[in-house]
Amino acid sequence: MKSQPNRKPLLIVICGPSGVGKSTLCDRLREEHADIVYSISCTTRPPRGAERDGREYHFLTGREFDRRASRGLFLEHALVHGRRYGTLKENVYAALNSGRSVLMDIDVQGARQIRRAVAGLPPGDVMKEGFVDILVRPPCLETLRRRLETRAEDKPETVETRLRNAVEELAATKEFRHTLVNDRLKTAFAELTGLLNRERRTPPGPAGRRRPKHASKRNEP
Repeated sequence: MKSQPNRKPLLIVICGPSGVGKSTLCDRLREEHADIVYSISCTTRPPRGAERDGREYHFLTGREFDRRASRGLFLEHALVHGRRYGTLKENVYAALNSGRSVLMDIDVQGARQIRRAVAGLPPGDVMKEGFVDILVRPPCLETLRRRLETRAEDKPETVETRLRNAVEELAATKEFRHTLVNDRLKTAFAELTGLLNRERRTPPGPAGRRRPKHASKRNEP
């Protein structure tokens, strides 16, 4: 899909439990919408395999990461498995100001950080006007369990940990503007693109969050 400059760029924050299918939805968005780009995170972990600085990640030393965090340069950052990860504000602004939408696949804690940051921005700010957060949910926890077990990537104890984490993540449903129940992929993707198209057509308005809209469609992982 070609970029449509008459539509406002979005900061699209997508969250959901492990196994819910959010990465599949995000990858398909990128494949079919050339004007949607992933944010490139910073990390203190070393490169793996053929990874290159500035392509998969911006690789920073711990000291450099701390320096940027102390200056408030990150939109969000977190400690994951002993390594630090973060999203630079300047990279998000650069994409939005060029007319491209930015896609972020992050956890609920990261979404909260971004929500707080956006709330403090002045009216008319491109990030504030384009912010939209979406929580992808499974039809039920039993379905999520079957998906985790079927993909056979985790040990049984890891599956149980992921399910416990899912309960905590799903408890944050009311914090999100949109909720998408993922039962069938084709329907889920149609619902996702539909709601993003509506958000893009929404003219800039006063500061503050719009009334939440919850998708009721059933979709596949």
